[in-house]
Amino acid sequence: MYKVIIVDDEAVVRVGLKNTIDWAEHGFELIGDYANGREAWEAVELYKPELVISDISMPFMDGLELAGLIAAQYPYIKMIILTGFDEFEYAQQAIRLKVSDFILKPITAQEIRRLLEKVRSEMDEEARRREDLGRLNSQLKMSLPLLKERFLERLAAVGLGRAEIAEGFAYFDLPPVSPLYLVMVVDIDDFGEREFRSYEHDAEFLRFAAYDIFKETLAKDHILLFRTREERMVAIVSGQENESLLYEQVYSHAEEVRYHIEKYLKFTVTIGIGRACAQLERLPDAYKSALSVLDYRLLLGKNRVLSILDIEGKPSISLAENPDWDRKLASAVKTGSVQEAHQLIENGIAELKSSHAPIDGCFLLVQKIVLSLINSMQELAVDERETSIAFQMSLTDVYRFKTLDEIETWLKEAVNAIVSAIADNRSRLTRMQIHRAVEYIETNYANDKMSLQDLCRHALMSTSYFSLVFKQHTGVTFIEYLTGIRIAKAKELLHHTALKFYEIAEQVGYKDPNYFSILFKKHTGMTPKDYREKQIKESGA
Repeated sequence: MYKVIIVDDEAVVRVGLKNTIDWAEHGFELIGDYANGREAWEAVELYKPELVISDISMPFMDGLELAGLIAAQYPYIKMIILTGFDEFEYAQQAIRLKVSDFILKPITAQEIRRLLEKVRSEMDEEARRREDLGRLNSQLKMSLPLLKERFLERLAAVGLGRAEIAEGFAYFDLPPVSPLYLVMVVDIDDFGEREFRSYEHDAEFLRFAAYDIFKETLAKDHILLFRTREERMVAIVSGQENESLLYEQVYSHAEEVRYHIEKYLKFTVTIGIGRACAQLERLPDAYKSALSVLDYRLLLGKNRVLSILDIEGKPSISLAENPDWDRKLASAVKTGSVQEAHQLIENGIAELKSSHAPIDGCFLLVQKIVLSLINSMQELAVDERETSIAFQMSLTDVYRFKTLDEIETWLKEAVNAIVSAIADNRSRLTRMQIHRAVEYIETNYANDKMSLQDLCRHALMSTSYFSLVFKQHTGVTFIEYLTGIRIAKAKELLHHTALKFYEIAEQVGYKDPNYFSILFKKHTGMTPKDYREKQIKESGA
């Protein structure tokens, strides 16, 4: 409901407007009617109505003077002038005073209703616009912390010009800073015991808790704090002209942050401290050096404060000291020597840790190992899909690990999976070869010249290995299996045909009928003649 007042020195007009209009139906609440401009002005100051309907000609203060006061002090109040004077001068003054409507009397109730609907529509639209602006202002205030973080991130990661820096510091009300400038970057190693049982919202809560400790610990002058899109925490420390003292100050801050997060949140962070710079415009150099130091977590492990001064001061060892690492590991994997492969991985990782080599070089060497393992699987025709770890191995996977210890564990798990897959693959291949050998026997049992050598050539296996695995898969030797097939076929022929004994012997692979009879009796306990007679008797019964 919009509040409205009526101002007219004619009582009949005021009473008529009050009684003939259903104000609530049109969205208005009539809060008063007044006989002159002075009384109306007092009501305006007291009640702040949204609409004033006023005559022009009134004692003490006329309608145009009232309109002038309202326009000057309450420009949002709308005013409608009702007058019996049809003069252009009045209309001009009303326009200058931003009066909403200038209506000539007499006016009908229907015209007043249309006028109220029109004014209410305008007021509704203005209210919507004000609400939208209010919402935008509210959203802007809510977004200011994030916008400030993005400004500081651009300042550190990309770099800004002097004018843009000054504008941003003023807009976000950032404290003044002065050289030298040093950047430290805090990265969460993992969430400790919570790492494998945290939901995403739990992880977000833990990151927030870590940042809260970060802010509380570093709530000092000349320190600018923000979070990056990669969920790292960054502090820009300034105001110390002595570089050595600045490094000591930042290292102390960093160690305090690391200690408090480990103590109160039960997980660890690694902190990198970069090079100092003398100008805010050169801050990206300091930021990038801090990130590069953070990478040395790969060699030195988690839960540390790492400084560029410490890293640059250590000599590096050539990565070429063990050039055959990948070849030896591939050989151990191919032969199924898991223990040897694990020892090679442990030795290689230990060498990398002590090398202080460039991080990119370490990743390249590990990628060389990964490539060697993948090639081993391909050479042995192992399907990568047979093992989830082997399938996940790729040259880019190494970058998802933060330490060499994690890479060592991953490589060992990969080796275990690959060796297992190779063994399964060999077992499957052997089963296929034995299956081919059995099919060959069952198809060619009548060949009295069949030999072990013939069978091995067909199955593509050596005689010694074939003899070993054939008995493992069938439970009998090649000769025993062949004899069993021949005797079984002979039984069928004796039972279902009238062939002579020597003919049956020849059909099942025996040229000598006597030898056939001896073998048959040995396996069945009776001669071929007795076996046939028994079958005939049982059939007749």
